Amino acid sequence: MAGSNQGGSDQSTLEGESTQSEVEEKPNATENNPAADDASLSLSEEDSSESTQQSIRDMLNEEGNGSVFVNRDLVEPDTIIDEERIVGRDDQLESVVSFLKPTLQANRPPNMLLYGPAGTGKSLIIGAVTQQIVELCKSKGESFGVVDINCQPINTLDQAVYELVQTVAKDVGAEVGVPETGVSTKRKYRRLYELINEHYDSVIFILDEIDLLVGRRANDEPAYSKLLYQLSRASNTNEIEGRVSVAALTNDPKFMEDIDGRAESSFNPRDVYFPDYDANQLREILQNRRDAFRPDALSDDVIPLVAAFAAQSHGDARKAIDLFRGAGDLADERGEDSVDEHHVRDSQEEIDKDRSLKLVEGLTTQKKISLYATAAVAHYSKRSGSSVPSPVGFKVYQWVTDELDADQMTRETYVKYVKELSTYGLISTSRKSRGRGGGMYMEFTFTGDPTGIMDRVTDDTRLEGIVGQGELLRTVVNAQLKEFHQD
Repeated sequence: MAGSNQGGSDQSTLEGESTQSEVEEKPNATENNPAADDASLSLSEEDSSESTQQSIRDMLNEEGNGSVFVNRDLVEPDTIIDEERIVGRDDQLESVVSFLKPTLQANRPPNMLLYGPAGTGKSLIIGAVTQQIVELCKSKGESFGVVDINCQPINTLDQAVYELVQTVAKDVGAEVGVPETGVSTKRKYRRLYELINEHYDSVIFILDEIDLLVGRRANDEPAYSKLLYQLSRASNTNEIEGRVSVAALTNDPKFMEDIDGRAESSFNPRDVYFPDYDANQLREILQNRRDAFRPDALSDDVIPLVAAFAAQSHGDARKAIDLFRGAGDLADERGEDSVDEHHVRDSQEEIDKDRSLKLVEGLTTQKKISLYATAAVAHYSKRSGSSVPSPVGFKVYQWVTDELDADQMTRETYVKYVKELSTYGLISTSRKSRGRGGGMYMEFTFTGDPTGIMDRVTDDTRLEGIVGQGELLRTVVNAQLKEFHQD
C-alpha cells in the first residue's frame, strides 16, 4: 500500500509538473507553429469583419432626420405627370390631342413632327396624351401600342430597327425573335411587324431626337430618312394591319430640309412647335411638383431661385427640375431637414463645375484623343463661335494621332466617339448640310469651355506628347477650317 501510495504520489507529482511545463511551453509552441498563427489571425479577422459589418449595419439602420422628399419621382424629368401639372403648353396639348383623337374613332391619325429647344415639353406632352389613349383603348377592349425610342445613342438604321423590336417585345412580353447581329435589317423589320400585328390594334412610333440618327455614311441618305419612310408607309403596304402613326421629336427646326423626297412625301407630318418656357412658367412647373417634398421642407426662396437659374439656361424645364431635385439631394446628403437658398446655390455650383469633366478621366485613350482634337478646333479657331464641323475635327484628330504615334480610327468611329460624349453633357450635336450634292456632316458645339477639357485630357501621361505644341496645333486647325469652308 505504502509503495502503491508512494508510486501514486510520484505519478501525481510528475503529472502535475508535466502539466505545468506544457502550460509554460504553450506560448512558445504557438510562436513556433505557423498554422497556429494563421488560425489565430483568421479568428481575429473574422471578429474584425463581424465588428465592421455590424458597424455598417448600424449606419444603414440609423434613421437620422429622414428625407426632405415624400415622392422623389415627381422631380425626375422623365416621369409622366398628371395633366393638371402641365404648364404653358395648352396649344401644343390641344394640337397633339386633336391629331391622335382619330385613333379612338377607328381612323388613322396623321404623323407628327414635334420640334423646339431641349426641355420644352415635347416628350412630356406626347407621353401624357398617348398614356390616356392606351387607357381609353383598353376600356374598349382594344390595344394601342406606344413604341418609344431615343435615337441619340443609336448609330445605324439596323440598330434602330432592332431597338424597336426590343421595345415592342418587352412591352408585350414576347421573345425578341431576332439576333442583334447576323441577320438583315429586312428580317428585323419583318419581326417588328409580326409583333405589332399579333399584339396591337393600332400603334404610334415615337422617335425622340430623330435628327441624331444619321447613320454611318455621311454622303448617303440619312438613316432617319429611311426609317421614317418605312414606318410611315407600313400600313399602306399592309405590312402592319392596324393603324400606324409616327411622331418625330427633334430640337432642330430645319430637320425636314434634308430629308429624302420619298420619305417627306410618305411621312408628311403635322407640325407642333414648342417654344422656350419663360421664368413664370418655370416657377409654375416647379410649384406643381412641390409635393415631391415634405410640406415643411422648402423655404420660400427655393422655387423662385431655381426658376431664375433655369431661365438663364434658355427656359429649359428639364434643367429646372434637375436643379430642384439636386437641391433636395444635397439637403439629404447633409442630414438637414429642409431645403433653402444655399442648397440651390451649391447644387447650381456643382452643375457649373461641369461634373462631366470628371468622366473624361475614365475615357479610353482613343476617345480622349477624339475629344481633345475636337476641343482644339473650338479653342484655336479664328472664326466666331465654337462649333466644330466633323470633317475638320477628324483631320485634326488624324494630326494628333500622328504626333502621338497612336492608332488611328476611321472617320465613322471618330464621329461615333464624339457623339457619345454628348451623353455626358460635354457637347451638343447637330446635323448640317453642305448643300445639294455636298453631303451632310455633324457639327459639335461645346457646352462649356473647351480649354478645361483639353487640360483635363492632357493630364493623361499617354497624351503628354501633344502638350507644348499649341502654336503648331493652332496653325493646323485654322488651315483645315479654311480648306473646309472653301470647298
